[in-house]
Amino acid sequence: MEAVVSDIVAPEDLKRFEKKYNAELVKGPVSRETTFEYAWCLIRSKYSNDIVKGIQLLEELVHTSKKNDQRDFLFYLAVGNYRLKEYERALKYIRTLLKNEPDNKQALELEKLINNALKKGEIQHFNQTTAFL
Repeated sequence: MEAVVSDIVAPEDLKRFEKKYNAELVKGPVSRETTFEYAWCLIRSKYSNDIVKGIQLLEELVHTSKKNDQRDFLFYLAVGNYRLKEYERALKYIRTLLKNEPDNKQALELEKLINNALKKGEIQHFNQTTAFL
């Protein structure tokens, strides 16, 4: 799972999907598939602004799709938020996915990773606060 959350998109792939997205945008509404591909690239960027943009696109997809079609959108929303260290939001998305698919192994692994990051953050916060006492 570490490989999934730390994967960085190749700049040429990001450019290619951005070009495809913008070409469709000029002609009218962008297809769900193109929007997802572009968002998936954006959340794997090394730049937080790109990740935020990818999250926004994925959130639009979640809100405009049926429950059965949301799995990948929710999973990558959790990944994107994890990468931004927004662990509470990441947990919200992964748990929404797990409500629909409680046995999804990939989602369960990501939930464990997010929980560990939250615990680590709490320990660091505790250590920082007690260091001043």
